[in-house]
Amino acid sequence: MSPVFGKMTQLFLIGIGTGNPDHLTRQAHKAIAEADLILVPRKGDEKSDLADLRHLIVADVRADVDLVVSYFDMPKRSQNQPYLKAVTAWHDEIAQIWAAKISEHRQAQKIALMVWGDPALYDSTLRIAARLRPIPPITVIAGITSLQALAAAHAIPLNTLGGEIIVTTGRRLSGERSPENGSTVAVMLDGTCAFQQLLGQDLHIWWGAYLGMPQQLLMSGALDDVCQDIIKMRNAAREDHGWIMDTYILRSVQSLTPPLGFGLQVADRLRKDRN
Repeated sequence: MSPVFGKMTQLFLIGIGTGNPDHLTRQAHKAIAEADLILVPRKGDEKSDLADLRHLIVADVRADVDLVVSYFDMPKRSQNQPYLKAVTAWHDEIAQIWAAKISEHRQAQKIALMVWGDPALYDSTLRIAARLRPIPPITVIAGITSLQALAAAHAIPLNTLGGEIIVTTGRRLSGERSPENGSTVAVMLDGTCAFQQLLGQDLHIWWGAYLGMPQQLLMSGALDDVCQDIIKMRNAAREDHGWIMDTYILRSVQSLTPPLGFGLQVADRLRKDRN
């Protein structure tokens, strides 16, 4: 890759939360306000909401949004290669696209990318940035993660007392990752509803999609009872919007002892009152 960065160029990776402009921290607000160039990915017409939301977030911070934002089309990851090989090639291609786009704006010294959630949790923006040459000084600005937004939406603590938290993906969810002894399993990037593998294990699930957005969806309950309802709701939402971002928390029913059990009852009552 040919060099695209000058000595004064800086790269800002800005966590923007889960799509709600109110999730923006003051640090993120400042970085967006001071950026010379903001790169925004487009993922096709079906996912245009994601680019539109980034545009709205910038517009909420500064009036020259159309001058500072530059769009690029995200390539699609190959489905015909082993997963890790396909992801590596995909990241290489994205880095090349970044480099080409940045080369069109050589006067820009502060370049920003707005990252859904947080750049450090199940996101590869940092890995892609490491492919740039020379690697520029990088500032990472933390954002609200979908796990934080999910726990807040359901009014539950993310961990049990003294229990561990396992954060994994649907691809890796299996009997070995099933919650036990008070542990919590938080699952991200699950396109196949892998929780179906864990039916009959006496688990409770807290599920959410489009967290922090106006179209936010929530469901919780015994996994065996709500599994099919979640799948139906998820499929319908994906059909309506053309895309979906969802995550969920799994915990053994045996670990739902007071005060957590009481908290669940209060949270359920509050949600019913709001509805």
